[in-house]
Amino acid sequence: MLRSRRLAVVAGAVTLAAALAGCSTTVHLEPADDADSPGCAAVSVLLPETVGGFDRVWTDAQATGAWGDPTIVLRCGVEPPAPSALVCTTLGGVDWLVLEQEEERQRLVTYGRDPAVEVNIRRGEQIDFQAIVDKLSTSIQAGLAPATAQCTDRVDFPAE
Repeated sequence: MLRSRRLAVVAGAVTLAAALAGCSTTVHLEPADDADSPGCAAVSVLLPETVGGFDRVWTDAQATGAWGDPTIVLRCGVEPPAPSALVCTTLGGVDWLVLEQEEERQRLVTYGRDPAVEVNIRRGEQIDFQAIVDKLSTSIQAGLAPATAQCTDRVDFPAE
C-alpha cells in the first residue's frame, strides 16, 4: 500500500510538471544572419531576466531575447547599418538608430557595432523606452567589442 502511494505521488508530480511545462510559451523568432557570431553568444548569456518590469520569455532562435508577451524583442547579428540620416541617439552608453516607427512598435538598431543588435518595443502608455534600452545596452556593451563608429548628430529620443 505504501509503495502504491509513493508511485501515485511520483506520477502526480510528473503529471503536474508536464502540465506546467505545457503552459509556458515559446516565442517564434527568425535568427539574424550573423546570430552565430561570438559577440552575439556573449550578449545572449548576459541578457537580463527582467527588462522594464517585463519577465523574460523563451525564444526558439539563436541570439534572441524576448520579454513580456512579447513586449520587447531583441535580435543580435543583424546587418550593421551604414551611416544614415535617421535619428541617432545614445541610450545606456550605446548609439542607436531609430528606425521605422509603426503605430504599435518602435524599432531601434545599434550603430557602430558589429554585429548589430535590433530591438523592437511595443508602444504604449506603460512603456519606458529609456529604461528598457538602458538595461539592454548594459548587455550589449559587456558582450560586444567597443563601437567603431558613433552618432555624429545625436538627438534625444523621447521617452514614452
